[in-house]
Amino acid sequence: MAVRQLRPAKTEAPSPAAKPSARVQTIKHGDLQWIDIRQPTPTEMNDLRQSHHFHALTLDDCLSKVQRPKLDEYADEGYLFLVLHFPIFNKQTRHTDPAEVDIFVGRGYVITVHDGSLKPLLQTFSLAQSDEQVTSRLMGRGSGYLLYRIIDRLVDYGFPLLNKIDEHIERIEHGIFDRNVRSLVQDLSFVRRDIITLRRIIKPNLPVLRQLESRERAFLRLDEDIYFGDILDHLGKQWDMLEDDKEIIEGLNDTLDSLTSHRINEVMKILTVISVVLLPMTLVASVYGMNVALPFGEHPFAFLLVVGYMLLAAASMMAYFRYKGWI
Repeated sequence: MAVRQLRPAKTEAPSPAAKPSARVQTIKHGDLQWIDIRQPTPTEMNDLRQSHHFHALTLDDCLSKVQRPKLDEYADEGYLFLVLHFPIFNKQTRHTDPAEVDIFVGRGYVITVHDGSLKPLLQTFSLAQSDEQVTSRLMGRGSGYLLYRIIDRLVDYGFPLLNKIDEHIERIEHGIFDRNVRSLVQDLSFVRRDIITLRRIIKPNLPVLRQLESRERAFLRLDEDIYFGDILDHLGKQWDMLEDDKEIIEGLNDTLDSLTSHRINEVMKILTVISVVLLPMTLVASVYGMNVALPFGEHPFAFLLVVGYMLLAAASMMAYFRYKGWI
């Protein structure tokens, strides 16, 4: 994914920020400011436009519900605009959904815009608000390092989700030969769905972080290739785990299909044997059911003779099937 380098016309110096709304929270440490905006409205975006003169397209992207991960670099203005997606797990629906975070980063500020569903981002901001030592660690080395810590925390949040998938796969592996097929198919479907969703969320982030790592930007004041390379390694590890899980699930699905086919074949074999065994008995019963004179028809033990013959025919066929190894 290529970096779009936009060069809008120079604007006037940033004007004083308007009075922040309840959706906007700010942390200041030295020369660095972290502004966190949750569930933004056009009002907050208009305040950002007046205070920082961000490009109108980036502000529209923050209000849009669906944006693909990307990195826009505004060289003349000296800031980056990132859109990234991260997974969140809904316990009620057992479904993994993507959550978007939009980030503005420049010299002296980092601005995060999101819908409030990303717990690691909320926790990190809350800790920075309440603990001066945490604030110093996060914000004491400039905006580039704060950006690294935010993205790193969000990326690492995906590992527990992947570990949970691995646990589900392990349970399926252990129970594939003795569990109820219907519940096993359902569990396989859930895991496959989560793997597909995580792949769809993680994959578009990879080229964005590669672009973030590849170029030096003076206003970030950070050895980017080391820090953002570390994030890229973590994200690459998650992708590799998903690839492995995908192969395992496909193998388990093939195994389940084979087991199901084998069980169906066993059932069909039993039903076929029963049908063939009953065939001579049905034939004899049909013949003696005709309204004509039949051998032994008047014999006092005719019924017992007929039944005995049918049982003998059935036993002979069963013995023959067993001799041939068919049952």
